[in-house]
Amino acid sequence: MNFILRILLTALAVVLLAKLLPGVAVTGYLTAVIVALVLAILNLLVKPLLILFTLPVTILTLGLFLLVINAIIILMADAFVSGFAVNGFFVALLFSLLLSLFQSLLFSLLGKD
Repeated sequence: MNFILRILLTALAVVLLAKLLPGVAVTGYLTAVIVALVLAILNLLVKPLLILFTLPVTILTLGLFLLVINAIIILMADAFVSGFAVNGFFVALLFSLLLSLFQSLLFSLLGKD
């Protein structure tokens, strides 16, 4: 049940960010839910591999390269979901930063697991 609420809150954050940021577009609410699911799957499967492969760069940049990895995950979600569009790397970087902020605010409403 908690997973479904997290997906729906992430979809809400995606819709809000698509309205706020000029370089992000989502065609509908169902597309936002699909984007949230794809982001959850990519964060579960692909992100740990990217972190492992880029560990030396991440250590050299004191963890700031993780922001780049998050932007890559957003761009991968853009490639997988047809109704979701992000225009460029820096828009994806800003989107990932704001999405993380919105998620932390919205997930704090859920309380502890």
